[in-house]
Amino acid sequence: MALLGNPDMIQGLRYSRRGAVLVSSTLAALLIVGCSSDDGGGRESKEPTPKPTPSATSDQMKALEEKAEKALKLDDTDDSDSLFVESGLERVSDGIHTRSTLENGKSYTLAVVCSGAGKVRLTVTTDRPVRQTVECDSVPIRQRITDAPEHVETDVDGLAGSSGIIGWRIDELAK
Repeated sequence: MALLGNPDMIQGLRYSRRGAVLVSSTLAALLIVGCSSDDGGGRESKEPTPKPTPSATSDQMKALEEKAEKALKLDDTDDSDSLFVESGLERVSDGIHTRSTLENGKSYTLAVVCSGAGKVRLTVTTDRPVRQTVECDSVPIRQRITDAPEHVETDVDGLAGSSGIIGWRIDELAK
């Protein structure tokens, strides 16, 4: 305990801390510069791989959205369509996870379409889950929901390697 009371020892600790901070910051700077510099090292330089521009990707996704909307006839839907319940579009990578509120006992049609590449897994849950695989070929599949419960859950997830747009639409069946 006598050492802690010694002013020379406390002063020495201050200098050691400053030195440690100086050394560690200098080493960090050298590591950053050393890791980010390119010395050539005899390696051949590779040309960068061209990647789609954001506008090209956006244009492609817009075209797939339009295909899905057309397949589900969403462009024809207006406020006067009393049988239309709800619809939506999502990227395959995001999937669809929705819980629709329906009128008990009525009958409905659920239409799902995938525009793009690959396949998606569709799960519709009323009383028990019904699963099927849907091709991303812009051809809608339809499923009847008869004697509907109050809620219907619709989940669509892309299978490995799939991409594009998923669209869905629920309509009440005419009597």
